[in-house]
Amino acid sequence: MDHGTHHADTAHDHAAHQHAGHGEHDHGGHGGTSWRMAAQATLHCLTGCAIGEILGMAVGTALMWGNAATMVLAVILAFVFGYSLTLFGIRKAGLDFKTAIKVALAADTVSIVVMELVDNGIITLVPGAMDAHLDETLFWTSLLGGFVIAFLITTPVNKWMIGRGKGHAAVHAYH
Repeated sequence: MDHGTHHADTAHDHAAHQHAGHGEHDHGGHGGTSWRMAAQATLHCLTGCAIGEILGMAVGTALMWGNAATMVLAVILAFVFGYSLTLFGIRKAGLDFKTAIKVALAADTVSIVVMELVDNGIITLVPGAMDAHLDETLFWTSLLGGFVIAFLITTPVNKWMIGRGKGHAAVHAYH
């Protein structure tokens, strides 16, 4: 086994250990954050954002709203669903509602903002994407392509934040 493989296995074991709920969260300054942990946090955020974004884009497009109104609805719903997934998870851990909201806001705000800026920026920049209808390939490829690019850009942001005890690291204290 080479050193790189050993390091990846150790990081994987560390992330798996944390998610198993054993309560050991001393990262030595959080510098040992793995890419896997950051990707999992980003995927969690992306799931909520995607649900809200797709729902908002679908509703706005189906109702033939203008581009601005559709995008505003999609962004609002992305935040609602993004926060909700975290909120439900940490409420299961026994936190009161007020504390759970604070943790969800701390955990996801930067991640959702970055994801929404990137995703909506992509949709805005793809020619014709904002005017595409639900039954058109351009609608779905630009939306899903934006999610992929947002994931790739947001994952390093989450890694950096988790490594400093910020963002999704706030949730780990309650697992």
